[in-house]
Amino acid sequence: MKTKIKICGITNEEDALSASDLGADALGFVFYKGSPRYVDPRDIVNLCKNIGPFVTRVGLFVDASASQVKDAIHASSINCLQFHGNETEDFCNKFGLPYIKSILMKDDVNLLECCNKYQSATAILLDTYSEALKGGTGLKFDWSAIPKNLPCHLIVAGGLNNENVSELIDKINPYGVDVSGGVEVRKGKKDYNLMKKFILGVNNATV
Repeated sequence: MKTKIKICGITNEEDALSASDLGADALGFVFYKGSPRYVDPRDIVNLCKNIGPFVTRVGLFVDASASQVKDAIHASSINCLQFHGNETEDFCNKFGLPYIKSILMKDDVNLLECCNKYQSATAILLDTYSEALKGGTGLKFDWSAIPKNLPCHLIVAGGLNNENVSELIDKINPYGVDVSGGVEVRKGKKDYNLMKKFILGVNNATV
């Protein structure tokens, strides 16, 4: 099965279109104002007006209120949610859209317990833990900490780039990979050639 590709931290129409044309399966839009990649949900319709019809549009939230999530869904064209904070399964599951639950890879994390805790999630996303940042660290975690045969769709993020993504797929064979800083020239601005190399790296590893 081809590993799915999510390009996260999209902030402009050019990058959205480039990622779509290059073959990304999903685009991520950060609705957390503490992030340098924050975008206003009201801008998403214009950012995505020319992307392919089968590209998933993911809105990322960090401990937002229910009203903030509902307002963002109403204002934007997102069709999947990603929760990157301490949200409960009941909270994540109340908005009528599929959702991804992010888990930060702390030393004591129990991934089997997390999969069972968020059984309604369409996928569990693993990201590098940082006290200072809510994702987007640019650092990879220890992939050997991922158990085999977890009972959920697994997406891996954290420090991925075109030089290491093939190794990740060979070792872990996740359902999907999520990249942001690894395909950027600066925070919030993607590099076309880095996105192309990353997507080729994924596709070549899963042929």
